[in-house]
Amino acid sequence: MTSTTDSSETSVKTRTRKTPRWLTSFGVQIIAGLVAGVIVGLIARAMGGTLLDPNWLTATVTTIGNSYVSLLTAAVVPLVFTAIVSSIANLRRVSNAAKLAIQTLIWFAITAFIAVLIGIALGLIVQPGAHTGVSKSAEALPSHVGSWWAFLVGLIPSNVFGLAANSQVSGTGATTAVTTAVSFNVLQVLVISAAIGIAALVVGKKAEPFLNLTSSVLAIIQKVLWWIIRLAPIGTLALIAKAVATYGWDALGSLGVFVICIYVGLVIILFVVYPIIVRANGLSIKQYYSGAWPAIQLGFVSRSSMGTMPLTERVTERNLGVPREYAAFAVPLGATTKMDGCAALYPALASIFVAQFYGIHLTFGQFLLIVVVAVIGSAATAGTTGATVMLTLTLSTLGLPLAGVGLLLAIDPIIDMGRTAINVAGQALVPTIVAKRNGILDLGLYNAKRSGDPFKDDDAKTDDAKDDDAKDDDAKTDDKVDVADRTLEPANA
Repeated sequence: MTSTTDSSETSVKTRTRKTPRWLTSFGVQIIAGLVAGVIVGLIARAMGGTLLDPNWLTATVTTIGNSYVSLLTAAVVPLVFTAIVSSIANLRRVSNAAKLAIQTLIWFAITAFIAVLIGIALGLIVQPGAHTGVSKSAEALPSHVGSWWAFLVGLIPSNVFGLAANSQVSGTGATTAVTTAVSFNVLQVLVISAAIGIAALVVGKKAEPFLNLTSSVLAIIQKVLWWIIRLAPIGTLALIAKAVATYGWDALGSLGVFVICIYVGLVIILFVVYPIIVRANGLSIKQYYSGAWPAIQLGFVSRSSMGTMPLTERVTERNLGVPREYAAFAVPLGATTKMDGCAALYPALASIFVAQFYGIHLTFGQFLLIVVVAVIGSAATAGTTGATVMLTLTLSTLGLPLAGVGLLLAIDPIIDMGRTAINVAGQALVPTIVAKRNGILDLGLYNAKRSGDPFKDDDAKTDDAKDDDAKDDDAKTDDKVDVADRTLEPANA
């Protein structure tokens, strides 16, 4: 009898043995995708092919990678709208909402100011524009040019969805074809959402059904995005493989010094500036990185702050302990306006690169303009072509040749991965710091041991919900039995 019991217990233990935590960790899966992506990319590059005529492996990873990014960005408009409206509605539950909003914007400006100073310092010390082998015949005019007037006009929504359609005509006569692409301006969506959210607060009780519906839609969209983000290891593999297969190390040759400067600046921001800020506010540096790292990794491979925003908000709330009411406001705002990589470091360093390439001497006043544009104009990147528009905005303000942007387009995908990772890291950092300084940060959650899976709470909640449903069903069954017994008693009597 004892042996039977022991064998039974052993079999139960065997069945319930869990997979090692490191194997199921989201971060480990992303790293595995990165490594596998580099290997697949090198194989694809060795198989030959060109950018216009890629081999089957390059075409496959390109399709998979592009499809994953499309999945991430497909829900951006409804996500931004519902997130901003809900966050503004939730701010009414926070007693010092105005103070939090102002402090958030101030910290956005502080970190952008530090980032742009680092970019200027690297540009003056290393002088990347004086060490390039690219000829001036390689210039290309940028397809999108930023300007302050265009930025101000762009704030005014052209329609309630912030959508725009661009059509291109190709061919002639009977072979004429019209291709239409629909895009959206995130900044306009942000303006529309903020206006509706504020109006809902002013309306008061009559707006409660609308706010409840918006909150429900947000929860549904976030759940779908969690499922998409779970595919991140596959997307990581495909995106990295595509980058390696398409660009390899060839594009780094003539512009290698500039690429190295960019990544040195990004490393300084991520591993020197941010840790100093974290420590200065009495928080653990290790806990910040372990908490924000899943979002930083996804930002690196996806090259999309907006696509990473759901995960950034998740780790900011669940890992770093920022209250949901505040995180739901600060993270979406940061995803559109908080870009230390794309809007501060990169345009500063790239502007100096362009000036050095053309032999133009920058004055002290022009350096000040670089700082002003980086700190104030980062919102101009929202919903457009990101760092490229920000660079053209800076160059046009300084009076530098816009053709210089074309020199950097070939390596833009390579450096954009690092820029986006820094953007995401800052978007998680600022809400954490502001929450800590205002005494609303959950220090117990911030200092808790990480599970390695930012979705674990969802699974636990699902299991709890199932248990609750089961208990409710049992209770209902018992009630039915009691009712039946009571019904039968008179008959039996």
